[in-house]
Amino acid sequence: MTVREWALGGGCFWCTEAVFDRVRGVLDVESGYCNGWAERPSYEEVCSGMTGCVEVVRLRYDPAVIDERTLLTIFFAIHDPTTPNRQGADVGTQYRSGIYWTEPLQAQAARALMAELQTAGVFAAPIVTEVEPLRHYWPAEDYHQDFFARHPHHGYCVAVVNPKVAKLRQRFASWLKPGADAA
Repeated sequence: MTVREWALGGGCFWCTEAVFDRVRGVLDVESGYCNGWAERPSYEEVCSGMTGCVEVVRLRYDPAVIDERTLLTIFFAIHDPTTPNRQGADVGTQYRSGIYWTEPLQAQAARALMAELQTAGVFAAPIVTEVEPLRHYWPAEDYHQDFFARHPHHGYCVAVVNPKVAKLRQRFASWLKPGADAA
């Protein structure tokens, strides 16, 4: 089996992780930080906005099951790629929209889909998602991993994460892993 990986920044990593944990063909999802200049930053350092890091999820996926375009279609459906350094109430450079690739094919797929979405007028404002090579990745602290699965009744999970997971179930039901529709 071929395994590919990249990182996606779509605001708080709890949301993005909860969605992609349920997607068929995604083998592993890990919350982390990337593309800043701080080495091994803590959550508090990243939240300060002084590290240049973005909150991301690193996806490992099987391209024989799910392709880059489908992953990105889901990604663009679950966050707002038109707000620079912001997702809802989460504000700061650490919440910027970003696609951090490990293979040039991924960058090409991202740029092509972004151009299509822009031309089709899917979003009312221009897409500001950055597309860059994945650099300087560090996993987030253990307490961030699988946060939604471990704390589904946490206020943020109920108010912010749950609607994104519901959107996945409604719009991409055919891509749910077995049992994910009930999770």
